[in-house]
Amino acid sequence: MIEGPYFVITVVGVLGTGLVAGVFCGFSTFVMKGLAALPPAQGVAAMQAINVTALMPAFMFVFIGSAVMCAVLAVVTFVLWPDEGTVEMLLGSALYLFGCFGVTIAANVPRNNKLATMEAGTSEAVAYWPTYVSEWSMWNHVRTVASAAASISYVLALT
Repeated sequence: MIEGPYFVITVVGVLGTGLVAGVFCGFSTFVMKGLAALPPAQGVAAMQAINVTALMPAFMFVFIGSAVMCAVLAVVTFVLWPDEGTVEMLLGSALYLFGCFGVTIAANVPRNNKLATMEAGTSEAVAYWPTYVSEWSMWNHVRTVASAAASISYVLALT
Protein backbone atom coordinates (compact mmCIF):
# COMPACT_ATOMS: atom_id res chain seq x y z
CA MET A 1 0.00 0.00 0.00
CA ILE A 2 1.22 3.47 -0.88
CA GLU A 3 1.45 5.64 2.23
CA GLY A 4 3.07 8.71 3.76
CA PRO A 5 4.52 11.41 1.49
CA TYR A 6 4.36 9.03 -1.50
CA PHE A 7 0.60 8.75 -0.98
CA VAL A 8 0.25 12.55 -0.77
CA ILE A 9 2.15 13.23 -4.00
CA THR A 10 0.17 10.48 -5.73
CA VAL A 11 -3.10 12.12 -4.68
CA VAL A 12 -1.76 15.47 -5.91
CA GLY A 13 -0.87 13.72 -9.18
CA VAL A 14 -4.42 12.36 -9.47
CA LEU A 15 -5.87 15.79 -8.82
CA GLY A 16 -3.56 17.66 -11.20
CA THR A 17 -3.86 15.25 -14.11
CA GLY A 18 -7.62 15.08 -13.58
CA LEU A 19 -7.97 18.87 -13.58
CA VAL A 20 -5.94 19.17 -16.77
CA ALA A 21 -8.01 16.40 -18.37
CA GLY A 22 -11.14 18.36 -17.49
CA VAL A 23 -9.86 21.57 -19.06
CA PHE A 24 -8.84 19.77 -22.24
CA CYS A 25 -12.11 17.81 -22.29
CA GLY A 26 -13.99 21.10 -22.25
CA PHE A 27 -12.02 22.27 -25.26
CA SER A 28 -12.56 19.00 -27.10
CA THR A 29 -16.28 18.75 -26.43
CA PHE A 30 -17.56 22.31 -26.78
CA VAL A 31 -15.06 25.19 -26.79
CA MET A 32 -13.43 24.43 -30.14
CA LYS A 33 -16.81 23.55 -31.68
CA GLY A 34 -18.15 26.90 -30.50
CA LEU A 35 -15.15 28.77 -31.85
CA ALA A 36 -15.36 26.91 -35.17
CA ALA A 37 -19.01 27.98 -35.50
CA LEU A 38 -18.01 31.66 -35.41
CA PRO A 39 -16.99 33.55 -38.51
CA PRO A 40 -13.29 32.76 -38.99
CA ALA A 41 -12.01 36.23 -38.05
CA GLN A 42 -13.94 36.09 -34.78
CA GLY A 43 -12.82 32.52 -34.07
CA VAL A 44 -9.18 33.47 -34.65
CA ALA A 45 -9.45 36.52 -32.41
CA ALA A 46 -11.16 34.52 -29.66
CA MET A 47 -8.58 31.72 -29.78
CA GLN A 48 -5.74 34.22 -29.73
CA ALA A 49 -7.23 35.75 -26.58
CA ILE A 50 -7.69 32.30 -25.01
CA ASN A 51 -4.07 31.39 -25.79
CA VAL A 52 -2.81 34.53 -24.05
CA THR A 53 -5.05 33.93 -21.04
CA ALA A 54 -3.98 30.27 -20.79
CA LEU A 55 -0.43 31.42 -20.02
CA MET A 56 -1.53 33.08 -16.79
CA PRO A 57 -0.37 31.56 -13.48
CA ALA A 58 -3.61 29.77 -12.53
CA PHE A 59 -3.60 27.31 -15.45
CA MET A 60 0.18 27.13 -15.80
CA PHE A 61 0.51 26.18 -12.12
CA VAL A 62 -1.81 23.21 -12.62
CA PHE A 63 -0.45 22.23 -16.05
CA ILE A 64 3.28 22.51 -15.29
CA GLY A 65 2.83 21.53 -11.64
CA SER A 66 1.23 18.29 -12.78
CA ALA A 67 4.18 17.60 -15.06
CA VAL A 68 6.55 18.17 -12.15
CA MET A 69 4.46 15.88 -9.91
CA CYS A 70 4.43 13.19 -12.61
CA ALA A 71 8.21 13.40 -12.96
CA VAL A 72 8.64 13.24 -9.17
CA LEU A 73 6.29 10.26 -8.99
CA ALA A 74 8.25 8.46 -11.70
CA VAL A 75 11.58 9.06 -9.94
CA VAL A 76 10.21 8.09 -6.51
CA THR A 77 8.65 4.97 -7.98
CA PHE A 78 11.96 3.96 -9.58
CA VAL A 79 13.79 4.55 -6.29
CA LEU A 80 11.27 2.82 -4.00
CA TRP A 81 10.10 0.19 -6.51
CA PRO A 82 7.04 -0.69 -4.41
CA ASP A 83 5.54 -4.18 -4.44
CA GLU A 84 2.20 -2.79 -5.65
CA GLY A 85 1.28 -0.01 -8.03
CA THR A 86 4.65 0.31 -9.78
CA VAL A 87 3.34 -0.30 -13.29
CA GLU A 88 0.38 2.02 -12.74
CA MET A 89 2.58 4.80 -11.33
CA LEU A 90 5.08 4.63 -14.18
CA LEU A 91 2.32 4.36 -16.78
CA GLY A 92 0.50 7.38 -15.32
CA SER A 93 3.68 9.43 -15.37
CA ALA A 94 4.50 8.45 -18.96
CA LEU A 95 0.96 9.15 -20.15
CA TYR A 96 0.96 12.67 -18.76
CA LEU A 97 4.56 13.59 -19.52
CA PHE A 98 4.51 12.31 -23.10
CA GLY A 99 0.83 12.17 -24.07
CA CYS A 100 -0.16 15.49 -22.54
CA PHE A 101 2.85 17.69 -21.77
CA GLY A 102 4.94 16.44 -24.70
CA VAL A 103 2.06 16.68 -27.18
CA THR A 104 1.33 20.21 -25.99
CA ILE A 105 4.92 21.28 -26.67
CA ALA A 106 5.29 19.38 -29.95
CA ALA A 107 1.85 19.88 -31.50
CA ASN A 108 -0.45 22.44 -29.86
CA VAL A 109 2.02 25.21 -28.97
CA PRO A 110 3.51 25.45 -32.50
CA ARG A 111 0.00 25.88 -33.90
CA ASN A 112 -0.79 28.49 -31.26
CA ASN A 113 2.42 30.33 -32.08
CA LYS A 114 1.63 30.31 -35.80
CA LEU A 115 -1.90 31.60 -35.12
CA ALA A 116 -0.47 34.34 -32.88
CA THR A 117 1.52 35.77 -35.78
CA MET A 118 -1.62 36.38 -37.82
CA GLU A 119 -4.00 39.30 -37.70
CA ALA A 120 -7.50 37.95 -37.11
CA GLY A 121 -9.28 39.46 -40.12
CA THR A 122 -6.63 38.81 -42.77
CA SER A 123 -7.10 36.36 -45.61
CA GLU A 124 -4.13 34.39 -44.28
CA ALA A 125 -5.78 33.91 -40.86
CA VAL A 126 -9.17 33.12 -42.35
CA ALA A 127 -7.62 30.51 -44.66
CA TYR A 128 -5.57 28.93 -41.84
CA TRP A 129 -8.42 28.81 -39.31
CA PRO A 130 -10.12 25.54 -40.48
CA THR A 131 -6.76 23.75 -40.58
CA TYR A 132 -5.86 25.12 -37.15
CA VAL A 133 -9.17 24.01 -35.62
CA SER A 134 -8.92 20.53 -37.12
CA GLU A 135 -5.26 19.85 -36.27
CA TRP A 136 -5.29 21.57 -32.86
CA SER A 137 -8.45 19.73 -31.88
CA MET A 138 -7.08 16.34 -32.93
CA TRP A 139 -4.00 16.83 -30.75
CA ASN A 140 -6.15 18.17 -27.94
CA HIS A 141 -8.15 14.92 -28.01
CA VAL A 142 -4.86 13.07 -27.50
CA ARG A 143 -3.99 15.32 -24.55
CA THR A 144 -7.43 14.82 -23.05
CA VAL A 145 -7.27 11.04 -23.20
CA ALA A 146 -3.67 10.93 -21.98
CA SER A 147 -4.38 13.19 -18.99
CA ALA A 148 -7.51 11.27 -18.02
CA ALA A 149 -5.72 7.94 -18.41
CA ALA A 150 -2.84 9.21 -16.25
CA SER A 151 -5.29 10.17 -13.53
CA ILE A 152 -6.99 6.77 -13.71
CA SER A 153 -3.63 5.02 -13.63
CA TYR A 154 -2.63 6.85 -10.46
CA VAL A 155 -5.97 6.01 -8.85
CA LEU A 156 -5.43 2.35 -9.71
CA ALA A 157 -1.99 2.53 -8.09
CA LEU A 158 -3.66 3.66 -4.87
CA THR A 159 -6.08 0.71 -4.77
